[in-house]
Formats: sequence, structure tokens, C-alpha cells
Amino acid sequence: MSGYPVLLASHVMVGTAGLLLGPVLAWADARAWRQARGLGDWYLGVLAAVCLTATGMVWWRRHDLWWLIPVSALTFTLGVLGRRAAGRPAGWTHAYVHGLGGSYIALWTATLVVAFAIDGPLYGSAQLVAWLGPTLVALPLLELWRRRLPAPVAVR
Repeated sequence: MSGYPVLLASHVMVGTAGLLLGPVLAWADARAWRQARGLGDWYLGVLAAVCLTATGMVWWRRHDLWWLIPVSALTFTLGVLGRRAAGRPAGWTHAYVHGLGGSYIALWTATLVVAFAIDGPLYGSAQLVAWLGPTLVALPLLELWRRRLPAPVAVR
């Protein structure tokens, strides 16, 4: 295997790792585990790898999806915001939860959009399910999680 297939396989592997690691990190942070800092670093590393491999795939084969490059940069920025907000005073819980949660929602959105909307079985307005579904489902859950967090989230 060489070239684009390796890039694609790498993207799928790190994307899967991000989808699995996100809830583990949130659970550990909510319980103020010391290990959460290490998990947060891993999550940001995986998130960076997802964004870099996505950018590489766009440059290599899908120039028509150029606009996903700034979206991936925003996704990474949300993850950084969430991690930087961890351990700060209680007023930072919004930044923590919605930064970390927003990056995780973006991972799910990208997964569903690629699977169902881009060259997939959903066309026209039906694509909105893939594009908006993760946000509509997760946003109320994020806010519920934020309200139940001890203040501050002590993982720094």
C-alpha cells in the first residue's frame, strides 16, 4: 500500500481513535482524574492527526472539498480551547465543555457527512440530517453535562 490509500487508512484509524477517546476523556475530566491531562494531550494529538490527514486527502484528491480545510482547523481550535479551559475558574466551564464537545461533534459530523452526504445515499435537503444531526443531538447533552460538572474541572 502506498500514497493515498495509506493516507486514507491513517485518517480512518486516527478518526476512530478520536471517536473512542472523546467520551473517555470527558468522563475522566468530569471525575477530575490525574490521568485526564495525559488523555487530553492524546486527544489533541489524535485531533491534530485527523485534521492533517483530512487536509492531505483534500489536497491529494478532492480539491472540490477545499472548504473542509478551514473546518478542520476550527475543529482543532475547539479542542485546544476545551483543553486550555480545563482547570480554570468556574466561568470557563462553557469554554471547556463546548470546546471539547464541539470538536467531538465535528468528528461525528465529518464521519456522517462522508458516509452519507458526500457521494453517498443522501442528496439535497436530506443531507441536512448528516450535517446538523450530531449538533442537534449533542448540544443539549453538552449543556446538561456542563451543568453537572464540578467547578472547576481540575485536570491541569
